[in-house]
Amino acid sequence: MSQQANSRRRFIAAGSAAAVATIVPRHVLGGPGFVAPSDKVNVAMIGVGGQGRTNTRALLHEKDCQVIAIADPAEDWDLSAFYFRGRAGRGPVKAEIESFYASSTPNYRCGVYEDFRVMLEKEKAIDAVVVSTPDHLHAYASILAMRAGKHVYCEKPLSHNVWESRAVARVAAETGVATQLGIQGRAGEGHRQTAEWIWDGAIGAVKEVHSWSGGGGSIRRQEIPEGTHDVPPGLNWDLWLGPREPRPFHPAYVPCKWRRFWPFGGGTLPDQGLHDMDPAFFALDLGAPETVEASSTGVDPEICSYGVFVTWRFGARGNRGPLSVHWYDGGLRPPTPADIDTDDPKQRLGEGVDGILFVGERGYITCAGWSGMPRLLPLERHREYVRPARTLPRVDGIHADWLQACKGGRPACANFSYGARLNEFVLLGNVALRTRKRLTWDAAGMKATNAAEADQYLREDYRKGWELPEPLV
Repeated sequence: MSQQANSRRRFIAAGSAAAVATIVPRHVLGGPGFVAPSDKVNVAMIGVGGQGRTNTRALLHEKDCQVIAIADPAEDWDLSAFYFRGRAGRGPVKAEIESFYASSTPNYRCGVYEDFRVMLEKEKAIDAVVVSTPDHLHAYASILAMRAGKHVYCEKPLSHNVWESRAVARVAAETGVATQLGIQGRAGEGHRQTAEWIWDGAIGAVKEVHSWSGGGGSIRRQEIPEGTHDVPPGLNWDLWLGPREPRPFHPAYVPCKWRRFWPFGGGTLPDQGLHDMDPAFFALDLGAPETVEASSTGVDPEICSYGVFVTWRFGARGNRGPLSVHWYDGGLRPPTPADIDTDDPKQRLGEGVDGILFVGERGYITCAGWSGMPRLLPLERHREYVRPARTLPRVDGIHADWLQACKGGRPACANFSYGARLNEFVLLGNVALRTRKRLTWDAAGMKATNAAEADQYLREDYRKGWELPEPLV
């Protein structure tokens, strides 16, 4: 080989090495969580069951991101008997992602993992993750991802207990990544109009709020699972349990039925309450209640209650007087105010099985669940009311709002700073239910001052190896 050819060969090799060396994750080049405004956000999915598949489909149509990896302990989930329908899990969702990108990127391949911890370690190009696991893994997965410098979108509820909720918020603040709680209605026009009307004094000072849900279709009276069942092929049951102590597999838990059981879910309240009560929590700046009490037809140590009534009471603050917030589920609903015509469908409360009712000094505002569009009652007030000017920024959707935050835009509308406080407010209802006491709440101390037994529901034990990555001190 000539000296000239040998020199050229060494030059190409050196150039190739330099090129390889520059192919590093964007967040390494620009700091933790960095995504240039001109780039797409590389998103990984943690959990691709029913809601994980729904979130994946939504993200596929967002021009500012690309789904590059997924993780789920199940190869296949048969959802034909549930709200989601069809099939989910690693196999079906991988095929759906690759089929979607095939036209633009013929050789595109989606990374597939059983364990999201392995995915976060190996997939260095991940900018952000979406957590759509069962509730008991929300805090662990979110904190692990934030500690790795990833932006995080987490399905509601943000955590399984109050202590976790505060831990997630603290790590979000420390890491500075972009976060979003998956309460889809928060991004809608109804949420914004409701707040603007209340701030405008459309019904005067609000004295009471009533919110209800007949949803949560999987939440029904349930028996304790018994008997021995083989783990289905393709399901890592131990991984699915995560921080919970080992227990035998039973089809009563999965798919989609885990929400019935206290170790994994919390019944209808954290499932639907974060959606339905969000307009009140935001518009009235509720914060921490003074007392919380709850009741149901039955309270079991293992199985979540069905037909729950909760009352949070708040003291006067600033220009806001004392008020109470009430929650109803399992078919329970608030009474219709005496001056509302129950025979007139135009004066209906809420919409379908969900809704919220603000009771003010000069009338009522009612909305469909999930931050639906507001209506003033009686109807004469609705017709006469002069709508205020818009004061809140509008967004293009819950995922788009988060993606813009990932790329350096303003904080997402339901970021973890806000979402953790809403989450804690809702979860306190279940704490009161399980203690069967009216709790006097000390927010600063994170304790019920009149019920030491509440501590076990405010913070839970974790299986060895599944402790939160950084415990809250």
